[in-house]
Amino acid sequence: MTLTLDGQNQSLDEALNQLRQNISQSVVISPRKLNLLLAAMLAKGHVLLEDVPGLGKTMLAKSLAWSITGQFKRIQCTPDLLPADVTGGSIYDQREQRFEFMPGPVFGNVVLVDEINRASPRTQSSLLESMAESQVTAEGQTYDLPNPFLIIATQNPVEMAGTFPLPEAQMDRFLISISMGYPSFEDEVSILENEVDGDPLDKINPIISTETIVALQTQVQQVEVVRPVQEYMIRIVQATRTHPDVLLGISPRGAVALQKICQALAFLDSRTFVTPDDVKTAADAVFGHRLVTRNRGKQAAEEVLAEILESVPVPL
Repeated sequence: MTLTLDGQNQSLDEALNQLRQNISQSVVISPRKLNLLLAAMLAKGHVLLEDVPGLGKTMLAKSLAWSITGQFKRIQCTPDLLPADVTGGSIYDQREQRFEFMPGPVFGNVVLVDEINRASPRTQSSLLESMAESQVTAEGQTYDLPNPFLIIATQNPVEMAGTFPLPEAQMDRFLISISMGYPSFEDEVSILENEVDGDPLDKINPIISTETIVALQTQVQQVEVVRPVQEYMIRIVQATRTHPDVLLGISPRGAVALQKICQALAFLDSRTFVTPDDVKTAADAVFGHRLVTRNRGKQAAEEVLAEILESVPVPL
């Protein structure tokens, strides 16, 4: 596929590489996790970032939005945040003598929902329709959200005072969950160097249009997943349901999520088919936040998944 940028034609691979470089110059993130983030966007999914403050989660969301010429919106969650503060509501127009719907901050291409677990359960649930259906219903009227639409929600796994933990059903709505982690010594020095001459976000250039992203999302759905690979996915899924350390295994929705992200990963690797390696690459990001283990916690889930991936035979 050939894209046009600033009047010049370039291949899809070149554009995607430029997109990766564009984001990496403003925020430190491993290539694998950046690839998973881009794959989630192309698979029409949403991302949960579980990390401590100050690691660049906001900059990551902004740099992605600006790189695809998208509209960036931010929702800072607090206990007193109301559903209408997220979705929007009707305001009376005295001149027209009628109520007019005013869209809330969820109406964006890339929406950062910061510290989602600080919002009340009622407000958290107001995001479910937008995440599942890409629409908002207010006062009996349905409003479509922009396309593409990506929610990047964050939560601090350390500071739990005054928070409302996300229930398992809502965690299941996120396609993947990743943690950026602390940067290496060299990466942290690079952060200081990038901050010397101004805001790194000022260096972000538009790489791909939102219209192109929508077209790519359609192409991702054409990536082939052969039956043996699908059976491999289901063996892993069913192994989570019978593992002695697991209280709640992966649902069919989780299996569908794995297939979608694997299609996107294959597409980003310029392949028209999914391989078992794609499954292994995506499994912890797709399943880590969905598994409920006896020893609750992300590390316990990762250990269980590693054991399952080691035990389930890989198709030739």
